[in-house]
Amino acid sequence: MAQKDQVIRERMNHSGVFSFSSFYGFMHGWLKEEGYGVTEEKYGEKIGGDTRDVSAEWKGTKDLTEYFRIELKLKIEVKGLSDVEVEIDGTKKQMQKGDVDLDIQGFLIRDPSSEWDAKPGLRFLRDVYNKYIIPKRIEDMEWMTEKLVQDLKEEIKAFLELSGRR
Repeated sequence: MAQKDQVIRERMNHSGVFSFSSFYGFMHGWLKEEGYGVTEEKYGEKIGGDTRDVSAEWKGTKDLTEYFRIELKLKIEVKGLSDVEVEIDGTKKQMQKGDVDLDIQGFLIRDPSSEWDAKPGLRFLRDVYNKYIIPKRIEDMEWMTEKLVQDLKEEIKAFLELSGRR
């Protein structure tokens, strides 16, 4: 069985004006650009009066090598989303206002295809391999996972701040 370790968890909140469709597309585009396969595991929308609450869960996976895979889990919650009209460079534009809560978890998966689990002897060799032969490589892959999650969080934060300032 593949070994899956949570390496990092980042959270962020944002309140303000932004384009929800652009925000959603930006996150998806960033993951695709970085080489992740993205699946939307859950999507829900609750409408109450003039506002709506949106929640979504995504999973992004990327193979680094045959032995290492990064998995990102994103939980997106937008509360009190309502349409507002803003003026950008003299033209009126329809945008949304709401509160965004984002939870990003980064996992490092070793032996994702479970090739080393076929026989008990291979499992023993995998443990020796992990503990004595590649501990530095595991550290490097964990660092890479942390950096990717932090970069994604900063990019999203910058996107939301920039779209709110226009």
